[in-house]
Amino acid sequence: MFKINFISKIFLTIIFTIILSNCASRPSSIAASYVSHEKYMDYSCVQLATKMSDAQGELQKYSELQNSKANIDAASVFFVLIPASSLTGDHKADVAKFKGEIEAINTAQTKLKCK
Repeated sequence: MFKINFISKIFLTIIFTIILSNCASRPSSIAASYVSHEKYMDYSCVQLATKMSDAQGELQKYSELQNSKANIDAASVFFVLIPASSLTGDHKADVAKFKGEIEAINTAQTKLKCK
């Protein structure tokens, strides 16, 4: 029988941890980038509502793309031990950007007392 010694177990654990840490993140685990609400302070409430709708649409689009990358990574790691997004990139920055835009617009709406 083939026995895996303690050092081999540690080595395999480290390798799998490195491989899995390079996988695309799920959108829910991506933090928002900082976007200043000040750039929206000259907008009307109607304009802010439109901007919010646009930003939410973009966030939805990039979240779906990011989820797709994460799913592909899970499958590619299972089959070839290499996350595909490490070769092709992902949409993490876009998700973070639009999360930040939404936070900034929301802050501007609050400060301008929009309903």
